[in-house]
Amino acid sequence: MPESRKPRISRWLHYAAVNRQRGMSTAEYAVGTIAACAFAALLFKVVSSTEVQEMLTSLIDRALNTATG
Repeated sequence: MPESRKPRISRWLHYAAVNRQRGMSTAEYAVGTIAACAFAALLFKVVSSTEVQEMLTSLIDRALNTATG
């Protein structure tokens, strides 16, 4: 191996050893993605319910009427 590559590899090995617990592994990404999808589905279900839609419509109507009135 050429001498010019040794410092680069040495720096990379040092960085990898020091920062080996940073970030998520593939399994953690999978679990995080599933949790995010489940939360999105729950949020969609709540926001698309009749009660929440009526509340949001009322809020928007009040905001528009306040601005014009």
